Amino acid sequence: MEPLIDIEIEEDGWLDVLPDAQIVVETGIQAVFKAIEFNDQVDIVVLLCDDKEMKALNKEYRQKDAPTNVLSFPAPKMPGIAHLGDMALGLETCVREAKEQQKTLKNHVLHLSIHGALHLLGYDHMNDEDANEMENLERDILKTLNVADPYGPDHANG
Repeated sequence: MEPLIDIEIEEDGWLDVLPDAQIVVETGIQAVFKAIEFNDQVDIVVLLCDDKEMKALNKEYRQKDAPTNVLSFPAPKMPGIAHLGDMALGLETCVREAKEQQKTLKNHVLHLSIHGALHLLGYDHMNDEDANEMENLERDILKTLNVADPYGPDHANG
């Protein structure tokens, strides 16, 4: 069962640089649910915002006074509540990283959407073992979408 995904575009610049941003984000999130065979009906809210908003969110929730590419906010698990959590993606950081890493913005946003969705599902990278598990899952999911390994030596082709 596919998650219900509500994408809120707070920063119109997303549509200037990636006109199909909503489809790209949905594709990444749906690929995660398919790969891990998650069949519960849940909903996710995704905010496409600018770096100013990402910096504020990062400072408020992670005590880091800087913008970042993606943030995930898992919802508390409560009986009868289907909201899995919220994600946010920061435009300027995503664009800058894609250029620095010589990736298409589409492929970078796909990767970040997958990464963020995995966080909502409880995956993390706080230690090497967990990081390896999460990165391997990201690689496998991206491969199904014909996207190069973002962690490998040929990631510049993504």
